[in-house]
Amino acid sequence: MDGTIAYRSGILHFLSEPSSNTDEKSYEYYPDGILIVENGKIKAVGPAEQLLPQVLSSMPVYAYHNHLITPGLIDCHVHYPQLEAIASYGEQLLPWLEKYIYPVEQKFSDFHYASDMAEFFVNELLRHGTTSALVFSTVHIESVNALFDRALQKNMRLISGKVLSDQHIPEALKNTPEKAYAESKGLIEKWAGEGRLGYAVCPRFIPSCSESLWQVSKRLMEEYPDIHMHTHLCENKAEVEWYQKLFPKSKNAVDILEKLGALGSRSIFAHGVHLNSDELQQLSKTQSKLVFCPSSNLFLGSGLFPYKQAQKAKIDIGLGSDIGAGTSFSLLDNLCDGYKILQLQNETLSPLEAFYTATLGGAKVLNSDKYIGNFLPGKEADFVIWDTSKVPLLNHRYQQTETINDKLFLLMMLGDDRIVKQTYLCGDLVFNRLA
Repeated sequence: MDGTIAYRSGILHFLSEPSSNTDEKSYEYYPDGILIVENGKIKAVGPAEQLLPQVLSSMPVYAYHNHLITPGLIDCHVHYPQLEAIASYGEQLLPWLEKYIYPVEQKFSDFHYASDMAEFFVNELLRHGTTSALVFSTVHIESVNALFDRALQKNMRLISGKVLSDQHIPEALKNTPEKAYAESKGLIEKWAGEGRLGYAVCPRFIPSCSESLWQVSKRLMEEYPDIHMHTHLCENKAEVEWYQKLFPKSKNAVDILEKLGALGSRSIFAHGVHLNSDELQQLSKTQSKLVFCPSSNLFLGSGLFPYKQAQKAKIDIGLGSDIGAGTSFSLLDNLCDGYKILQLQNETLSPLEAFYTATLGGAKVLNSDKYIGNFLPGKEADFVIWDTSKVPLLNHRYQQTETINDKLFLLMMLGDDRIVKQTYLCGDLVFNRLA
C-alpha cells in the first residue's frame, strides 16, 4: 500500500514473552490507540491523545469504536492438501493417515486441482485473521508451485516446501533421494525470497524417510542457510513406539533427529506431545522450535502437549491449527482448546501467553520476528481488526470487562471467524467482512 493511513481503535501488541497475567512490560495496550501505516510498513503506534494531533491534518484516519487491532495471527503448522479430509471420523494418527490423508494428497499431482485448493486455503486463512503460515504441501512440485503462486498474489508471508518421503507410505507419495534433492533445489531457487515467501524442507516424519533422505534435508539446509526444516515429532504413542523399532540403538526420538542432523535454530517440530524432559532439554540446547497444535491433538486423541515444561526449557513455541486433523482454521478456537489442554494438566494458559504465542511468539518460531509479529516501527503492516459485536454473547461479556487480560480471555473462549472484521497484509485490505 502506498501513502500513509492511521487507524484508531483499541490496540494491542507484544514486545516480549509474558511471564504472568500482570506482566505489563511484555506488551503495549492502548484502549484508545492510533496505528500509523506508511507504504505498507508500521510508522508509529501509541495512544490517540499523543498521536492524533499530528495525523488529523496530514492523513486519513479510520476509526473503529469498540474494536481491537492486533498483529495478524501466525499459524505455525497447517496442511493445505488435507482440506478434503477435515472432520473425518473415528481414527487416531496412523490409521487416519492411511484411511483419509494419503488418498486425498495424491490428487495434488494435478496443478489445476492444487491451484483451486490453494486459492480456497489462502482465503480461509485470511478470513480467520491468519496473515502468516508455515504450510505442508505434498510430495508433488505442482502442489508447492500452486500454493506459492496464490500466496505471492496476496503478498502473504508464507513458508512451504515439497514433502520428502520414500518409505512406509503409498508409492504415489514417494520420491527417491536423488529426485527429492533435485526438485527441492529447483523449488528453492524459484521461490525462496520471492516476495514474502520462504522455503522449508519437509521430511514428513521419522518413519517415512530413509537415512539417505534425511541427509538430503541436511544437505539442502547447509546449502541454503536461510531456509527452514519442518516436520512432525512425537505426536502419537504408537508413532513413538514405531521410532524405537526403526532405531533400536537410539535413546529417544530427539536423539534420532540429532544423529540425522535435523536439529537447529531453523528446525520446527509440530506436536511434541510425548517428549520427555531430556528431549526438551536437547531441543532447547539446539534452539529447535516446537508448535502446539491443540485442536488436532484432541481430535486424534494424541495426548496433552507439555506446554509449561517446554516453556520452562526456554523453547520457542508457536501455535498451529494443523488442518486437517485440526478442525478449525481459527487460531482463537485453537487457543480455546489449548487452554483446556493445560487445565487437564492442572496448569493454565494465560490470555497474554496465548496471544503472544499466536503473534510475536509465532514470528520467532518462524525466524520472522524482524518483519512481523508486533507493531514496532519498520515492520510489515500485517494486522487484524476484531469486532465482537458479531457474536452477541461475546459482545455482552466483552463490554462488561475492563482489563485487556479479561478481554483476551473472552476472545479466545467465545470468539471465532465471525469477529474478524478486516485483515490487512502490508497495509492492504485483503479480507473485509461486509455483514
